[in-house]
Amino acid sequence: MKKMTENEALLRLSAMCASAEHCSYEMTEKMRKWELPDDAAARVMERLVNDKYIDDERYSRFFVKDKLRYNKWGRRKIDQALFMKRIPEDIRQAVLSEITDEAYAGILRPLLKSKRKATKAASDYEMNGKLIRFAMSRGFDMDVIRMCMDCDTE
Repeated sequence: MKKMTENEALLRLSAMCASAEHCSYEMTEKMRKWELPDDAAARVMERLVNDKYIDDERYSRFFVKDKLRYNKWGRRKIDQALFMKRIPEDIRQAVLSEITDEAYAGILRPLLKSKRKATKAASDYEMNGKLIRFAMSRGFDMDVIRMCMDCDTE
């Protein structure tokens, strides 16, 4: 791969950010792979942020909505994924606190219902253990799991 100039990197990253939402960490990693000098990468990043191509808070909001709607992830799994993308904790917590436990429960209830139908267990105790492990693997908190398990057993 040939070395990329600062202007080429800016144009390529601007085009990428215009077509899909990206976070600053992703763009920084791309520039690192392109072996762009640190000072040039800082200028490109500053320009992308100033021109509103990159906004970590906006990215986080879209990421959370996407993972809730399509992947059916819970709070912990989403938080971990945002952490891996180097999103600051204050932004992560602000975005995740906007979603209520009832909204998470609305996502988890159908998942537990279908998992219950597809799972075999010798007793209710074993079934509940399997359902709790399943929900926790999806990133749901125990409070939300309890809320859904209580409704599911009634």
